[in-house]
Amino acid sequence: MYRAEQQTWDDAQRQAHQARRFAELTRQLSGSNAFYRNKWRDIPASHLTLERLQDLPWTTKVELQEDQRRHPPFGTNLTFPLDRYTRFHQTSGTSGTPLRVLDTPQSWRWWMQCWRMILDCAGVRPGDRVMLAFSFGPFIGFWSAHDAAYRYGALVLPGGGMTSSQRLAMMRDLGATVLVCTPSYALHLAEVALAEGIEPARDLRIRITIHAGEPGAGIPGTRERIEALWGARCYDHPGASEIGAYGFSCSARCGVHVNETEFVAEVVDPETGEPVAPGERGELVLTNLGRASFPVVRYRTGDIVRPMPRERCSCGRTLLMLEGGILGRKDDMVTVRGVNVFPSAFLALFSAMPEMGEHRITAFRASEMDQLHVEYEELGSGDRRSVVQQLIREKVGIRVTVEAHTPGTLPRYEGKAKRFIDRREQAWRP
Repeated sequence: MYRAEQQTWDDAQRQAHQARRFAELTRQLSGSNAFYRNKWRDIPASHLTLERLQDLPWTTKVELQEDQRRHPPFGTNLTFPLDRYTRFHQTSGTSGTPLRVLDTPQSWRWWMQCWRMILDCAGVRPGDRVMLAFSFGPFIGFWSAHDAAYRYGALVLPGGGMTSSQRLAMMRDLGATVLVCTPSYALHLAEVALAEGIEPARDLRIRITIHAGEPGAGIPGTRERIEALWGARCYDHPGASEIGAYGFSCSARCGVHVNETEFVAEVVDPETGEPVAPGERGELVLTNLGRASFPVVRYRTGDIVRPMPRERCSCGRTLLMLEGGILGRKDDMVTVRGVNVFPSAFLALFSAMPEMGEHRITAFRASEMDQLHVEYEELGSGDRRSVVQQLIREKVGIRVTVEAHTPGTLPRYEGKAKRFIDRREQAWRP
């Protein structure tokens, strides 16, 4: 059960709690989860402890996908008989075959507890009217937010299967006070509103926005743009279908906290797997403690983060802080003339420039080297291509080709924005 005081535990309290929960989890998995029983077949039961966590093998998404391919339709990472499961979701599939995810009623309640911390931290209260601007489908973010807000005592406004104009009308007519969507869709929805003569900050009652599904809300420029357009406080929430709702931003506005009462976090070098020091970039590895029905132990998320030194946050919490939230995806990194570049670096750059609209980055190969082509929408008058090229060279450290478009030319997305296109295996040139 979620308790607010857990967020301010000292190291000893937190570690004792995690050790007890992890021991309970591994006992269950060793007995009835075929996936982990097979992974741990050569590991003595006495070694399945939190103190020896780093001795356990990784879990990867590819591994889970392959398990489901070999054991269709749901694989062997199920701890209970199939008739105990009542919830089906799947990952977005933007990076490969979608992963099917099942939950029991007990593990779904665990999702609700994780979301309770997110809602509390953002300042949502019973009686708020929460607009969920997501598609109606198997994406877990819509359903978990929907049920969590309902259990919290909020009036839930489901916006699936609606146009942006219809969603705006619902928000206006029903007095929505909280908006939950991807950060890119929040910007797009504001664009649609302005085109229809609606100024969100003046004409709507939104006071809180919560964003999931993609990075962006943790980037100062994007956050400030969302807040200016909506006249609301903007909060980031990273999570994943196969992991859970593990993170949330706070009043410090410098990154996201990891919910360490329900997750064990590690940050490792993406190449060597060795732990990185606070302040260094690494890959986030997570173990969920309360989802025995579909567990992941030492799961390589592929997300690049920077853990801050362990200390009490200005918000009062002692939970691990990831500076700047999710900084990028390991799989999206491109090495351009010796410089490692994440597409999120461009999101931060363009978000800080009000005269720039949507953008898109395409990776391609030329002369046996990785190259980048950057497209953006020019919101002001004049031609800023040379300025943009120079700014990218100064801030990111590479030369790129640049193409400017008129506003509204590049695609908008309701779900995860697809701003990075990898065409390095194709004969493509800008």
